[in-house]
Amino acid sequence: MRGLAHRGNTVAFGEYGLQSLEAGWLSAECIEAGRIAATHFVRGEGRLYIRVFPHKSVTAIPAETRMGKGKGEPEYWAAVIRPGQILYEVAGLPENAARECLARVAYKMPFKCRFVARRPSVGG
Repeated sequence: MRGLAHRGNTVAFGEYGLQSLEAGWLSAECIEAGRIAATHFVRGEGRLYIRVFPHKSVTAIPAETRMGKGKGEPEYWAAVIRPGQILYEVAGLPENAARECLARVAYKMPFKCRFVARRPSVGG
């Protein structure tokens, strides 16, 4: 996965976001772990947006299987992440609470992430 994210690299729905700094595959289990960590922290007072979806199936062949029996079964599903892509967004929280919430989510991610805020809209 080369290059930076050209789409999905700005905070669009919430006020604060979690942006990836590295490329990789983000498994559905990691996405769910981040969702649980964020919803436990928010507790109904804010809104959480998940900006990634696991479209890619990652297959594996069982151990000690001979060559030539075709492609393996899907092992798990993953989202392809490029540097700069927004993974999660929160709205309705003060900045220090949003920073703490997304720091807990970033701890669950398999690559480095940073906290970003929405840019003020130009001309409006």
